[in-house]
Amino acid sequence: MLGKSKWQRTLFLTFVTTFITPFCFAGEDLITTAHNNSGETVPYVLNYTSLTPRYIIILFPGGAGNMDPHQEDGKLVYGFRKNFVFRTRKIIVDDEFATLATNASQSKERIQAILDDLKKRFPTAQIYLMSTSKGTFDTMELAGYLSDKIAGIIHTSSLARIASFDASQYKNRQLLVHHRNDGCHATPYNAAQASHAKYGTELITMEGGISVGDPCEPFGHHGFNGVESETIAAIKKWIKQGPATALQ
Repeated sequence: MLGKSKWQRTLFLTFVTTFITPFCFAGEDLITTAHNNSGETVPYVLNYTSLTPRYIIILFPGGAGNMDPHQEDGKLVYGFRKNFVFRTRKIIVDDEFATLATNASQSKERIQAILDDLKKRFPTAQIYLMSTSKGTFDTMELAGYLSDKIAGIIHTSSLARIASFDASQYKNRQLLVHHRNDGCHATPYNAAQASHAKYGTELITMEGGISVGDPCEPFGHHGFNGVESETIAAIKKWIKQGPATALQ
């Protein structure tokens, strides 16, 4: 018969083998366990280093927004890898932060399927949604639905319509992040500034870096090129300074 301490070690090893081995502590995994009401899979890419992250950031890309993650010949394939919110995942993810990359969408059913799946995996994590550029149209549209469902929404390089977006009406936290010299005609800095001034929405203004090519593409100031680390650090600091109890 096993002694108590030996039995406890055996039980622990069984737990490790059964529950921890299937997880990857770094890198990225295609997750297909989220389903909408009709049973259709809502795929997403999960990046994490801890089984118990304190924060999870759902990422919506800009542009057409359809990253469409899937497997091809045993390899994970998806679009928008150079997009600001996707290429900075290596800076975001640590022992406290995990990220979830998925198609940008205004669908309440789709985002709810993801939230339900996340809460099964990480029941104690605070959930934030971060979008960029055209993806901010979707986060603005979902803001009312998500008001009491997630801890907050972060709109980066937001569209001009952010100027009339009143975030103060929602129960959760809202943040604007914009480069002062964003040269994209669809995402002027003064619109974010106007939203901050009129509605009191918190605003992080970035400066510096370099702008290369089309001002509306990821490697212009629009995509915080050259100041990615500073931008993500400011966002993570804002998240950590939030309320102690997350809206679940």
